[in-house]
Amino acid sequence: MSTVVESLQLAGGLIAQADPALVRIVGLSLRVSGTACAIGAVVGLLLGAWLAVARFPGHGLAVWAVNTLLALPPVVVGLVVYLMLSRAGPLGELGILFTPTAMIVAQSILVVPLIAALSRRIVVGAMEEGGEQLRSLGAGPLAAALLMLLHERMAVATALLTAFGRAIAEVGAVMIVGGNIDGLTRVMTTSIALETSKGDLPLALALGLVLLAVVGAVNGVVGLLQRAAGSARDPAWT
Repeated sequence: MSTVVESLQLAGGLIAQADPALVRIVGLSLRVSGTACAIGAVVGLLLGAWLAVARFPGHGLAVWAVNTLLALPPVVVGLVVYLMLSRAGPLGELGILFTPTAMIVAQSILVVPLIAALSRRIVVGAMEEGGEQLRSLGAGPLAAALLMLLHERMAVATALLTAFGRAIAEVGAVMIVGGNIDGLTRVMTTSIALETSKGDLPLALALGLVLLAVVGAVNGVVGLLQRAAGSARDPAWT
């Protein structure tokens, strides 16, 4: 018990003193996951909006595939990206394996299905309420879907924050394609795994506390957005 208490005290000291290694790892984690979510937002929102209004042979299969990919294991994504970016892979000449760029690619692939599936549901629900009005004004299907996403920006923000929470808490894919290189590709989740195996509990605990704080803040903002969206729909919301 004394070891745990002592480790917690040291972890608190690292956070309070803004330990350079801690700050560097946290900064890289936020940068990688934030960039991945920005890329995933562009692709996922467009894909979700298109799937909500498009009708073509195999449409149901495409929706099923996106929904299935919600449960895509991160280690599988990491393996696929590794094979694509390895020296013998088709994109090996890019030379980005074991760099933050490879980690961004892997996390982008992870969050795109989540954002696409959630945005498709947002558009489908919104189109049932205001789709006819937009179509009567001459808006095309995809344009109407994108306008609905803009109108439902609270729900879209919730989807994006949910994707960010998944990305920053992920460990398998970034471990495989990033290599967990000190000072280059070491993020919070991979550092926690490494430092725990090394027995450096203070740093692992400090990173764990920061990660919990980040995820908790994201969930808190999601809750506030959901409350705000409910209040906007119902003035009597309390």
